Amino acid sequence: MNTAVDILGITGPIYLVIALGYAATRAGWFARADMAVFGKFTLQLALPALVFNALSQRSVAEILNVHYLLAYALGSLLVIAGGLFWARRVKGHSLSYSSMMAMGMSCPNSGFVGYPVIALTLGPVAGVVLALNMVVENLLLIPLLLAVADAQNQDGQAWQAVLKQTFKSLLRNPLIIAIVLGFVVSLSGVSLPAPVSRTVNLFAQASAALSLFVIGGSLVGLKVEGLRGTVSQVALGKLLLHPLAMTIMVLWLVPVHDPVLRQAAIITGALPMLGIFTILSQRHGHGAISAATLLVTTVLSFFTLSILLAVLRMA
Repeated sequence: MNTAVDILGITGPIYLVIALGYAATRAGWFARADMAVFGKFTLQLALPALVFNALSQRSVAEILNVHYLLAYALGSLLVIAGGLFWARRVKGHSLSYSSMMAMGMSCPNSGFVGYPVIALTLGPVAGVVLALNMVVENLLLIPLLLAVADAQNQDGQAWQAVLKQTFKSLLRNPLIIAIVLGFVVSLSGVSLPAPVSRTVNLFAQASAALSLFVIGGSLVGLKVEGLRGTVSQVALGKLLLHPLAMTIMVLWLVPVHDPVLRQAAIITGALPMLGIFTILSQRHGHGAISAATLLVTTVLSFFTLSILLAVLRMA
């Protein structure tokens, strides 16, 4: 009984904030377009401040866990390979549609949902985990899947152009910039002046609640279609197969010796897909099905995450 109450104490507030974002937007207190503004603030200021704080205040040896990076990358690539095989070879979908399905199965919402969950579950390590996840997702998973989606274009060089443009965008990505600056400060051993440090803290503290509120507001207007088809397949891959792949990686294939990081990797695998999943899918005409999948997976993740956290608590 105590375990169930403890788990609800973690997942309850997170999904209540998501529900509040949904209810407030549905009631007209905020427009759905406002969520894009809040999301932009979170992605460009609040989360980068949080990541910078987490990295700059720790030693590089404590931060740069190669085993975690490798386990997360390989576990996600395994799910991508399985998703692409299922969608392309078994179901006969196009490359772009297959890529959309694989992205939904393998790219978690590390920033908007992952950080609050891991922070409440495992504490201060959540900031480091967010930074490590962002490195893998932004430098490997998303560019790879976008390149696969564009590989069917009549221009054989399309996928190369996508990769080039993606990496150019990364150079201007505030999260990547924050990661680099965090490592630089960590290596230098320099402490930030108190006014600067407190300013960064103010922005960092805004990230958790606002990011969850944005997720809830963004779900308004999404319609659930095709539950017996693509939606259920992607939801199964994201909420069950991805955490299973991460468990296999961190326990046996690429052992992560730190028990806290081990749990963080498994929790990351069990998160719903990234918030911009629908936006990335729209460019290929798959916006409707990806929106339905995002809605269903986010709702179901309350139950699957709660069960997973209970299992990890008892392990």
